[in-house]
Amino acid sequence: MFIWLDRLMQLLVEKIFGISMDTRLGSSVHFFFYDTIKIIILLGIMIFAISYIRSYFPPERTKKILEKVHGVKGNILGSLLGIVTPFCSCSSIPIFIGFVEAGVPLGVTFSFLITSPIVNEAAFAILLASFGWKIAVIYVATGVIVGIVGGIIIGSLHMEKEVEEYVYQMQMGETEIQELSPKERAQFAWDNVKQIVGRIWIYLLIGIGIGALIHGWAPASVLAKYAGPHNPFAVLVAVVLGIPLYSNALGTIPIAEALINKGVGIGTALAFMMAVTALSLPEMILLRKVIKPKLIGVFVAITGVAIILVGYMFNAIAHLII
Repeated sequence: MFIWLDRLMQLLVEKIFGISMDTRLGSSVHFFFYDTIKIIILLGIMIFAISYIRSYFPPERTKKILEKVHGVKGNILGSLLGIVTPFCSCSSIPIFIGFVEAGVPLGVTFSFLITSPIVNEAAFAILLASFGWKIAVIYVATGVIVGIVGGIIIGSLHMEKEVEEYVYQMQMGETEIQELSPKERAQFAWDNVKQIVGRIWIYLLIGIGIGALIHGWAPASVLAKYAGPHNPFAVLVAVVLGIPLYSNALGTIPIAEALINKGVGIGTALAFMMAVTALSLPEMILLRKVIKPKLIGVFVAITGVAIILVGYMFNAIAHLII
């Protein structure tokens, strides 16, 4: 897809910077500029396209849709809506309160809360640029499955008493759902491109910079030995390390790309990304304001185990999708 860009960056490194592509420095510099331009191009296109679709699903409409669906269908719908509905750690409390106040079942609410931070247009764009459409699509599908299964299990445990009492007593009130014209939706999508890129570019450059160092300098044999797909504990360790960290997931994708190129199992790298995204420490701290420690523990355990299984699955089928 980006053969022209690869050749252009090779010319930049060798002719403009005067660095041989056969050196570690040349390889790292090429990785940095190639990935930066490639990711920004796809990022802009994907954010615009999915934001246009997202304009049809503001949080208020999402809440109204989920109010009417229960059972497993509710978990499936909640997880699917998590793909196209904006969500970040800072919005976890109002979304949670709004869903509970509207009568959305706890399990359905968690299906949404699990999938939404894992799967977003920016992450999909970078995965598409870094790994190709197969891995990008499978990553989205597994993110949805993790949300569905996690929500079903949490719902079956009937842990409504583990939600802080004041949440049930709050009245969020109704917000008018504004209908937009095609022009307004396009403007919304363009504004979203500028907002998201403006918010994440520093994380992106840091991640690409670290990825470039790994690409050029990290010893492939050591990484393959200890974090390769044949190490049975690699995925488990990656998830355990990822859960307490706080990092923008988009910045971890270029790192994952570099690690995979060095022989790290694809499932190991993607499981780490999912753990950082879905189970970040700031999100847990914020959720503590609306749910009790026991439910937080169950949420982390269920989601963590699901991500570990996804990681092992990716490692097992990697030869079929790369």
